[in-house]
Amino acid sequence: MKKVLKQIISNSEEETKNAGRWLGRLLKPGDVICLVGELGTGKTAFTKGIAEALGIQEIITSPTFTIVNEYKGGSKLHHFDVYRVNDPDELYNIGFEEYVYSDAVVVIEWADLISDIIPDERIWITFSRDAQGENGRNIIISFQGKRFENRFMPLT
Repeated sequence: MKKVLKQIISNSEEETKNAGRWLGRLLKPGDVICLVGELGTGKTAFTKGIAEALGIQEIITSPTFTIVNEYKGGSKLHHFDVYRVNDPDELYNIGFEEYVYSDAVVVIEWADLISDIIPDERIWITFSRDAQGENGRNIIISFQGKRFENRFMPLT
């Protein structure tokens, strides 16, 4: 069962990155973060914020055509974009399980498309456009699994 951790209204790309930085400071190796939302709702900007919080100085880009980008800084980050994945076997062929069950933070854009193969213990983040304006975004951060309860329950 998902438990809502935080709801954030963002009015700019920088505010979305700040939300990612906030979460990134709370993450630990092995955490899986699932991002869902329409095109252009801030998934990659949020990931940039997470990367900054993890001490990663490389330029973060969406791995739309490569499926996964690997980054190293203070922590490791594996950044997936599964929008173009047609079959979970494509992910297994590139070692998806080794990525997901590693000592890296894993961010998966379009995670709803492969939810059946993502670990049960995960952070789920939903992005949607906010009716308040063109740049407005509603970001809902929830989690499921005992891994996160002690870390996040006091924050809710």
